[in-house]
Amino acid sequence: MREIPTCKGPDPDTKTPRYRPPAGACDTHCHVFGPGDVFPYAPDRAYTPPDNGYENLVRLHRILGLSRAVIVHASCHGSDMAVTLDAIARAGGTMRGVCVVDPGVTDAHLAKLHEGGIRGVRFNFVKHLGGMPDMGFFQRVLAQVEPLGWHVVLHLDAQDIVPLADTISAIRIPFVIDHMARVKAKDGVAQPAFRQLQALMENPLAWVKICGAERISSTGAPFRDALPFIRALAAQAPDRLLWGTDWPHPNIAGDMPNDGDLVDLLAEAVEDEAVRHKVLVDNPTRLYWKE
Repeated sequence: MREIPTCKGPDPDTKTPRYRPPAGACDTHCHVFGPGDVFPYAPDRAYTPPDNGYENLVRLHRILGLSRAVIVHASCHGSDMAVTLDAIARAGGTMRGVCVVDPGVTDAHLAKLHEGGIRGVRFNFVKHLGGMPDMGFFQRVLAQVEPLGWHVVLHLDAQDIVPLADTISAIRIPFVIDHMARVKAKDGVAQPAFRQLQALMENPLAWVKICGAERISSTGAPFRDALPFIRALAAQAPDRLLWGTDWPHPNIAGDMPNDGDLVDLLAEAVEDEAVRHKVLVDNPTRLYWKE
């Protein structure tokens, strides 16, 4: 029988950040996990997380001063969207979602997801989560979601962004690159992967999430070696940046971040309050609440 690893839970003692986000601030990358006895985890999942459902997410956002959220459906729940749709429905219009779909997904199913608050579809290219998807499936789904006005979220390993650059550049709908393409901070802003990310950001359809500092850091908490990357992207494309906590931080191998510290790290990286407002309020509104 296959052994499924269990990942660590988040820091339970969330700090109140020194920086108070503006009204309407949005966490555009967070997850809800279970509870497993209500929303079962997928049998073929790569990891099992500790339960952290809707109530815990709302509690976190209350401490952080965030009033909206985008739930990125996690691979451990497979393509059963029930847990994400339930949270969106309970949030009364303050949450949207990004889905995971199976090959053969129908237009009718996608329309139903849209009614439930889904506004994007995510594909994992990351090796520990299954690696490269079937590219025919990938292209078919992008064509299906285009009439809905959705975007596609790309979860990549740093070493994959250069060979995939032509494929990404050919995408005709808005595309969002997760976690700054998981570049390795120790390799600096001149590394080929980050230069390729910056080149992709010249495309007006390209967006990037300036979060995941704990995933790219080589120095550990408080992950300040991620600052040069965030600052470079903020200077290049402030109108197409998103930020999120990544709570409850699945599969963190190193230091578990405190989400209050992550809010303050964003404020340190983006010093201009007008740009912070774009990242936290205006940009999420344009992508997720445009109707």
